[in-house]
Amino acid sequence: MKAEEPSGRAIVFVIDDDVSMRRSLANLFRSVNLDVAAFGSAQDMLQGNLPEVASCLVLDVRLPGLSGLELQTELAKLNLHIPIIFITGHGDIPMSVKAMKGGAVDFLTKPFRDQELLDAVVAATERDRKRREVEKTVANLQSLFETLSPREQAVMKLVAAGLMNKQVAAELELAEITVKIYRGRVMKKMGARSLADLIRMAETLGICANHPE
Repeated sequence: MKAEEPSGRAIVFVIDDDVSMRRSLANLFRSVNLDVAAFGSAQDMLQGNLPEVASCLVLDVRLPGLSGLELQTELAKLNLHIPIIFITGHGDIPMSVKAMKGGAVDFLTKPFRDQELLDAVVAATERDRKRREVEKTVANLQSLFETLSPREQAVMKLVAAGLMNKQVAAELELAEITVKIYRGRVMKKMGARSLADLIRMAETLGICANHPE
């Protein structure tokens, strides 16, 4: 499974072995200006190219070959976090519980109302959009953090943990003026406008040093 260049619009992946249902779902989503990629089996999707845009998967539970629940497990193994909305004509409580525990957004039993499915799709794609934004933010911060020297990284961790320049100097066995210089470099390289900004960045990266009171 490979990623394609993003087109920008959210996309709904549909997997259903019923051709008429597949076509009906695709038409429904396109009617509200969503891009659609429809497949007749889980294997077809796994062999396809997935664009790097906000998306969700409308997935029939019972499929030929790999079942919907098995695909959910496989996607998790591949570290693909596509929000899943299960649809089924044969739903039961144990099956829906297993799907939801696996991270599914919703579990709808046929026949369902179009609006019910559309609401679930909108919620799922928005959830995925926010996840992607967070991941992009973290990746950008990580790239900036990696431009810091080892000493600058150490200073950032201690400053973000709440230590004053004098305390950082004692911790790293440096002169206080040296710490001030390093701190200034860190602020500039990270693009931090204030100490609070730097602390938020460190928290996002999970790099705040643990320091006893």
